Amino acid sequence: MCQNLSWIFNNTKDKTSALIRLAKWDEKVRQAEFKSFNTIARTMSIHYKNILNYFDNRSTNASAESFNAKIKAFRAQFRGVRNVDFFLFRLTTIFA
Repeated sequence: MCQNLSWIFNNTKDKTSALIRLAKWDEKVRQAEFKSFNTIARTMSIHYKNILNYFDNRSTNASAESFNAKIKAFRAQFRGVRNVDFFLFRLTTIFA
């Protein structure tokens, strides 16, 4: 099941084909009754429109998520932020 899902994202070029293949994958998951795949199948059913946007130009928001994680780690390292202006100055100095 996992490999089939990866294959869909790696080899499908357009939204229509992706929608059909994801629907077939979802049906296979429901028939197989793997509890471990129920969460991802439910998430994909709820957010399928946003997921299909990936097939427009095959890009994700992974870089933005990575940058947000770096900011959170940086903030946690200093036990919070008291002076927002100085915090933003340090962020732009380090990550710019």
